[in-house]
Parts: sequence; C-alpha cells; structure tokens
Amino acid sequence: MENQIEILTIQFKTPISDKEIKWFRGAVIHALQNDNILFHNHTPTNYRYSYPLIQYKRIDQCAAIVCINEGVAAMGDFFANYTGEMTIGNQRKQMEIESLKPALFTIKLWEHMSCYKIKRWLPLNSRNYAIYNQIESLVERIEFLEKILIGNILAFTKGVGIFLEEELVCRITEITRSYPIRNKEVNMEAFDIKFVSNISLPDYIGLGKNVSINCGIVVAEHACPKTDQG
Repeated sequence: MENQIEILTIQFKTPISDKEIKWFRGAVIHALQNDNILFHNHTPTNYRYSYPLIQYKRIDQCAAIVCINEGVAAMGDFFANYTGEMTIGNQRKQMEIESLKPALFTIKLWEHMSCYKIKRWLPLNSRNYAIYNQIESLVERIEFLEKILIGNILAFTKGVGIFLEEELVCRITEITRSYPIRNKEVNMEAFDIKFVSNISLPDYIGLGKNVSINCGIVVAEHACPKTDQG
C-alpha cells in the first residue's frame, strides 16, 4: 500500500537506564556476525546520514529496539546469533524478550489533527540554540520550535521513502519540561512536549537529533481534545 511502512518493536524484560542505552546498542552490535551498517550508522570513513532504521529505546523502563523497513529484515542478523544474554557496560544481563510486535503503518496527512507527545526531543544544534536563546517572546520561541518539528517529521518521512504532497501542520500545545542532557561530551537542551499534527505517526519512532539512542520518542495520545487546523 502507498505510504505504508513496516515496523518491528522488540521489547525486552530487562530494565535499563537512559545512560545504559548506548551500552545496550553496543551490546547488540557486538552480537552480530557481520557488519551491517543499519545497526550503527557508521561507514568506514564517515556516517550514514539517512534516518536511522534501527533505534535503541527505553520503553516502559525496559530495553527495546524499534526497526523500520530494511531495519526489520536486518534484525535477522541479530537473532541468528542471539543467546539471551548481553554485556551492558560491565554487567552481564539476561535479556529475555517480552514481546515482538510487527506492524504495517500508513503514514498520511488527514483533515483532522492528532495529538502526540515527545520525550527527550533534541531540536537544537549549536547554531539554532543561539538563535533560540535570543528570542524573548514565548510565542515566538514556540513558533521557532514548531518549524524545527516540521523539519524533523519531514526528515523522518523522507528517510522512510515517503514524500508528502500537501502541507504538514504542527502546533506545540505544551512544553512539559526542558532540561539539559549530555551526549558525546556535549551539553544539549532536551524537551518533553505535546503537539498536534495532521499526520499519522507510529508510536516510538524518533524525531530530531540522536533518535537512534532513545531521543525524540513519539507516542500518540489517544485521549485527544477536539482540534482543528485553524
């Protein structure tokens, strides 16, 4: 079907902290018998700059992996050698799988708006962080973030091979929290927000920066107030 993507969400029973996600990612890569670029997004000389199709998450406080399109097929390389144990950091852990949830999801624009929330969203690079901090008006700050959010969603749709022909609309309805997180020795500003949009998005995909390691996690809010596009 047009605009349909394949998703596999793998949920483990093992609790994991936010700081352990990068170690969890490393343990999965270590378990592979071949060097599949989709698991780490590094080429021999640079990065794979496309949208990550294998993402390492913390869902319900436990380790999880979200795979999209080619990433779903690539997980066969992992399961071919999966023993049920991983070394995360310096700890050997039992990694029993709680659930495997395959799905086909249709991404499209609608006449109505849907409600979402994002946790650990990193919209700001060094350049637009400086611009953001110079904006005094809260309304203008939100408008600035909304433009970045639209760009993040379009980067996702392009990365999964979907090109939208009509206007994508996003409105941030609440900034629940903003806080610093440290990534690769760099301090970054993270946001937990709620927003409405006229696009359908699958749960647990990432938007923004560092989506492969538990940032920008999107979840639909099903108890959504009535909204329009006005």
